[in-house]
Order: sequence, then C-alpha cells, then structure tokens
Amino acid sequence: MMQKGARNLITDVPGLLVGNAEDHHLKSGVTTVLCDPPATAAVQVLGGAPGTRETDLLAPHNMVQAVDAIVLSGGSAFGLDAASGVQAALREMGRGFAVGPHRVPIVPAAILFDLANGGGKDWARYAPYRELGYEAAYAVSADFVTGSSGAGTGALTATFKGGLGSASTVLANGITVGALVAVNAFGSATVGETRHFWAAPFEMEREFGGLGQPSPWPADAATPRFKFRERQVSPANTTIAVIATDALLSKAEAKRLAIAAHDGFSRALWPSHTPLDGDLVFALSTGTSGKAPSLQDSIDLSAAATATMARAIARGVYDACDTGNDLIPAWSARF
Repeated sequence: MMQKGARNLITDVPGLLVGNAEDHHLKSGVTTVLCDPPATAAVQVLGGAPGTRETDLLAPHNMVQAVDAIVLSGGSAFGLDAASGVQAALREMGRGFAVGPHRVPIVPAAILFDLANGGGKDWARYAPYRELGYEAAYAVSADFVTGSSGAGTGALTATFKGGLGSASTVLANGITVGALVAVNAFGSATVGETRHFWAAPFEMEREFGGLGQPSPWPADAATPRFKFRERQVSPANTTIAVIATDALLSKAEAKRLAIAAHDGFSRALWPSHTPLDGDLVFALSTGTSGKAPSLQDSIDLSAAATATMARAIARGVYDACDTGNDLIPAWSARF
C-alpha cells in the first residue's frame, strides 16, 4: 500500500529543503536541494548528452560519503556555474566537508539545455547562473513552487512546455520516497496528440488532472514525438532529477535507487534516454527514518522510486504555465 506524502513534494523526506531562483527574461533558472545534515548520494546517467559537475565523487568506491546539496540548472554548460553560487552560500553558512580548518561544501550538479527556448541569453561576460545558484540556496524551504520555476523555468518537451515537478510516496513500512525533476525532454509526456499523460497508471488523487488513459487508445500513440522535429536535430533537451528517501542506504544502494528511478522516465516520457537527452538521476538517502531496508523492502522501495518519478514528471508538465514568448504552449493553456 502506497500513499502520497503530506506535501506531495520531495521535502516530505525529512532532512531536505528546496530552493528556486529564475529569470523570466532569460527563460531559465536554478533549483537546489539542501541536505541538512549531509546525505548519502549516488548518480546514474542514462542519457547520451549529459552535463555534470562533481559526479565522480559519488561512485561507491570513492571517499566522500555524503553531499551538502544537489543543483539542477538550466543554461547548458553555462549552468554549471550555479553550483559555485550554491557552494558560496553554503560556505557562508559554515557548511561543508571538513579538511583540517577548512570547510568544502560538496555540491554535485547537472544541467539541461534551454538556450534555444526564446529567452534572452544576452548576458555580458559571465552567465548569471552563479548568482541564481546563490539566490536559490538562500531560498530553500519545505514548500516550493513547481511548474515554470527554478530549473524548469524554460523547459520544453516535444508537445508541451516542460517544468519542475515533484511528488512523494509513503510506503506501508513508513519509509518515504520523494522525487524532484526538471522535465526538458526530447520526447513527450503525453500520449500521441491527446491531453493524457503516459504516467496516468501511477497518479494519486488527481495530482495531474485525474484524466486516466485515453479511450479509445489513439492509433498513433506509439509514434515518437520529438521536440523541434522540423529542425531534424534538436540539442535542446535533457531531463534531470533527484530521487530521495529517508531509508538508511549505502552509496551502492543509493545507486540502485537512482537506477530504479530511471524506470520512471521510461514510464512517463516517450521516448526517453535518447542520444540527445542527458537524462540523469541523483539519489539521496537522509537515513532519518533509521530503517535499513530488508530485501523485500528494497524491492518495494525501487517500485516506489519508479512510480514517484513518473508522477513528478507528469506534474512538472501539468503545472507549467505560459510566461510569454513561448515556443511551445503549456499543457494548462491548451486544456
């Protein structure tokens, strides 16, 4: 038996806060997940065009066991600067990995490509992402805005605007799972030309409209939709996400959780994990429940990670709104 958490946000996992910062002229932004205390972390990359910072240290065999924050950012490679802003804020807060008298905040990050979304990328010498990251770090809260905010501000999919989505699940054993995702997929979150979401079988309490599956099933449902298909090749993609739990996990177990969460991409986006997506999932274990999963618990946890991520993806598209000069309409504007 699974049910959604009180907020239906990743912050239903105790020990996590989320902050957003965005620039609507830029049509881009930054989302940071603050871990207090630091959380065990891992990563799994399955897309063919990733952009990342500090992901090597997340390998189970490497020394650092926990991270202070995770950053999701727009801006393509320019957006990797956002982690420097978050790191600066955390240093001011006195947080970070202790190295003698020094504190080094550990801040892995991933980016999505939103440069070609109609926003004004007319910055001067330096891109604004470092300052957006700094702002996001000081904006963290248990409650935050989804849809066209943070890293999802300028996100697009093949059929509708993308956005920032989140969801949570509480398992029968009391363990909580939460997902956060910036949906900027090459493919589509909806079935064919319909308003129905691929993630419909996993929906809880009409969180993305309660529409269910289309009936009759459209004949062209299996036909892939691609963003900007008329351009033949679109580099403007990538879905980046965080899956988190309050279960006690090792780095290796956290990596298994990230792998399971990628199944949520496949359940909610068609197609996903293409050569033109940098699809990536960070996994966090806060351990605040004090529960180390049994084998059966681990199976249930993996299933919950898949379903929760699928729901978060649908919510990111469902919650997006038109902000002017949009190349692709928001689902909410059309339906």
